[in-house]
Amino acid sequence: MIMAERYASGEKTEIGSYLFTAERIVHFAERFDPQRFHLDAEAAKSSLFGGLCASGWHTCAAWMKTFVAYWSAECARLASEGIKPPKLGPSPGFTKLQWLRPVFADEEVTYSVTLLSSRPLVSRPGRRLNTIFCEGVLADGTPVVRFESTVIEFE
Repeated sequence: MIMAERYASGEKTEIGSYLFTAERIVHFAERFDPQRFHLDAEAAKSSLFGGLCASGWHTCAAWMKTFVAYWSAECARLASEGIKPPKLGPSPGFTKLQWLRPVFADEEVTYSVTLLSSRPLVSRPGRRLNTIFCEGVLADGTPVVRFESTVIEFE
């Protein structure tokens, strides 16, 4: 099975949620994005954002965390039904990254993926290139992050 047989182009699939606690925000920021509005709730109050908020990179990393968990479970589910799951490889990159709204402490983001296109790689027989739309939204539907990514698939 290939991705395009499993997911219709334009079909949005929810992949999971991630709660951005103050502890998680600070932990990520200490390691990867040590700016005051990600590190210190008190200092963040006087920042442009007005409160402790997650790094945009943290929102992207949480998308990947939820996708990997979703994809592992989906592959196991398909295999249990006797269906050979698509074999996804690495991503050669992403485009159109947008951080649309800060994610504050104790906000939960629900992530999704939508298959945009899938095509064989002429230069690499047996491989496909899938383009996916990745998004994270708050409970009220407000989008906070979105980007397009490409994923190599092995047939």
